[in-house]
Amino acid sequence: MARQAQQWNEETSSTADFDQIVERHSTFVYNVAFRMMGNPQDAEDVAQEAFISAFRAYERFRGESKVTTWLYRITVNAALMRLRKEKKARTLTQTGLDEVVIPDWSDAPFRAASDSELGDRLRDGIEMLPHEFKVAVVLRDMEELSNAEAAEVIGISVPALKSRLHRGRVLLRKHLEEYLKTR
Repeated sequence: MARQAQQWNEETSSTADFDQIVERHSTFVYNVAFRMMGNPQDAEDVAQEAFISAFRAYERFRGESKVTTWLYRITVNAALMRLRKEKKARTLTQTGLDEVVIPDWSDAPFRAASDSELGDRLRDGIEMLPHEFKVAVVLRDMEELSNAEAAEVIGISVPALKSRLHRGRVLLRKHLEEYLKTR
């Protein structure tokens, strides 16, 4: 009986700790999910799936990385699993580097997206990116993680992250090129 009480106390303590993580980081997880999925309904589903996965894995979380890094990885993985299931038909895949001169953007386009039309076009472009580029762009340019943090979340090397990030940005620039020429 004492053993069952001790086990129940440990589980209750663990659940209370996890509840604090959910309270503290739910907006953050939802925002990552929204940027990955592009719509509120899918973002809510992904955030819920992420927290369910995190709860199941909470006992194995050793604190070797920050809680936010751990949650990023779980959320990104949940979003990618959902995106793979949906297999979005529209994707940006051709860089056209041989054909086009890429415009130089001196400031981050995400900060300059106050123009709602540009913001809409940018979100559409991000939505069409292949998953591996989308994750890199969202984590680095929207969530403002460092290269090392983003690479750790995705589970790749920093050079691989930089490559994906560059290719994703090139595709976004190409997607926005015509719109920006008319401005």
